[in-house]
Amino acid sequence: MNAKHAILDRLASALGRPVTEGNTEPVSSSDIPRDYRTTADMGEAERIELLTDRLVDYDAGVHEVPAEQVPQKVAELLGDAGSIVVPHDLDSGWADKTDAKVYQDSRDEPLSIDELDSVDAVVTGATVAIADTGTICLAGENTGRRAITLVPDHHIIVLKKKDICTIVPEGVAVLEERGLTTSSQTWVSGPSASVDIEFQRVAGVHGPRTLDVIITD
Repeated sequence: MNAKHAILDRLASALGRPVTEGNTEPVSSSDIPRDYRTTADMGEAERIELLTDRLVDYDAGVHEVPAEQVPQKVAELLGDAGSIVVPHDLDSGWADKTDAKVYQDSRDEPLSIDELDSVDAVVTGATVAIADTGTICLAGENTGRRAITLVPDHHIIVLKKKDICTIVPEGVAVLEERGLTTSSQTWVSGPSASVDIEFQRVAGVHGPRTLDVIITD
């Protein structure tokens, strides 16, 4: 038994669990207690209100618009941005109203870090949002590679109301239903604060300094 196993056995003993004595056989997921709350009874309007409160709390912009107004709102939020990056499978039309140069990124034809660093913003969709924690998960279609959401300075997320759930287990269940549990995932949440290279304090959630979330039908 090595030191790692000894430490884990002492922790297991303290928690009243069986000691492995060096046996590292993985525990079946069916053996893990699931006695926590897995669903919540909250209407759509309440979920949107709760998510908005959480997002605003960590300085994200929140904009609720009808589906037909999404392209115009994206263009408005981009302002005078000269260039943006989008996933190659971004919903058609979301970035059509902007005057910025649009670069497409994919796993087969990825932009370099230098190229990503040169663009002003990124526009993506979202897989699921968790109102209780103010978390948005990016995985699968419309969300792109992780790098495109971390390097540009401004991130605009288009989130559909039907993809807003209440608590974390519901969000994880969505990922399981869509076969995304082993896919690359980016969970955007907050609040957090960091200091940049010039020692300026920046509040936010992940790579970009500015996060805008468009909630739509």
